[in-house]
Amino acid sequence: MFKKLSEKKVKAALDTVIHPKTGTSVVTAGAITDVSVKDGEVFVTLQIDQGTAGIMEGVRKKCDEAVGKLSGVKSVRTVMTAHSGSAETVTPPKAPTNSSGQNQAPKNAPPKKGFGHGAKPPPKPVAIKGIKRIIAVASGKGGVGKSTTSINLAAAFAQQGWKVGVFDCDIFGPSVQRMLGEGAKPEFTEDDMIRPVTRHGMKAMSMGYLVPEGRATVWRGPMVIGAVQQLLNGVAWTEDGDLDVLIVDLPPGTGDAQLTLVQTVPLTGVVIVSTPQDIALIDARKAYDMFIKTETPILGMIENMSTFICPSCGDKTDIFGHGGAKDTAEEKGIPFLGEIPLHLDIRTNADEGTPIVLAAPDGEHAKRYMKIAKELMGEMA
Repeated sequence: MFKKLSEKKVKAALDTVIHPKTGTSVVTAGAITDVSVKDGEVFVTLQIDQGTAGIMEGVRKKCDEAVGKLSGVKSVRTVMTAHSGSAETVTPPKAPTNSSGQNQAPKNAPPKKGFGHGAKPPPKPVAIKGIKRIIAVASGKGGVGKSTTSINLAAAFAQQGWKVGVFDCDIFGPSVQRMLGEGAKPEFTEDDMIRPVTRHGMKAMSMGYLVPEGRATVWRGPMVIGAVQQLLNGVAWTEDGDLDVLIVDLPPGTGDAQLTLVQTVPLTGVVIVSTPQDIALIDARKAYDMFIKTETPILGMIENMSTFICPSCGDKTDIFGHGGAKDTAEEKGIPFLGEIPLHLDIRTNADEGTPIVLAAPDGEHAKRYMKIAKELMGEMA
């Protein structure tokens, strides 16, 4: 009787692959951290130690081969994620206490060194060959339309004749694959690089292309760091020619993904996106502060959802207030790049997989994105 393909069957197949370090199977060694199966498509996460990618590449291939032999498998992708030595958990020494039992800092304690939790200085960023500029789009807060801004800016650059790539750096909540329209899945080149998906003439890579939709990515910080590094340096961005710009759509916050990006590649600059209300601008200021501390150039700020335009009557309403991002940009001494309204057409076209810049290139919304893109091109020139 035919048995349906399941995670259990996939793990049984992976149990035949030997881990070179332990001599046991990759499953027994705990190297398989995630397996997902949907409609015959199998996704496997292989956890490795930092610096062993060359050795473990052969193991990754064997995992693909073992799972590929199973009945019902349409495709299989094994992705390696690396531990980061700087993210290891260290138990701090117990703080001395005073006579009242309260914590007391030791006298003449040496100042803390390094960036973040580690005592070592951050690694020096290394440029990706063939990519002329890398622009990060950040917000500090979720729900402000950062991904929509990213894909429309990317499309605007492409409309100016630039060769463009889009990297979705949000490992837990990827959305670029939906906003650019889902197409072919990534494949591997002869050099074992991941070949990005091409959508609307732009190169794109996102965890959303690798993990089945609706499947949660439950990873700790070191695995996020490894995934960001692999998707930056392990993707054949320039297989058929150099890129003029790579747009990086960052997740909310100022955590592992953001720090990994600024420490892995030299950024041309960052664009901060915020809605006008105070609660969003608080986090936008935090994003600004983080990039100042990491000595990352800030190209400017965009006010998204600046004004609601009624699609029926055309009336304008400042639902989230108005002008907050412009005031913040002036306060911080950075360029204010422009306002993008809250309009149904921008949202629906993104949901349907075509940025408004491409869906309605002669429309008012597309012109606003184009104006911002041209201003950024001027800054970078």
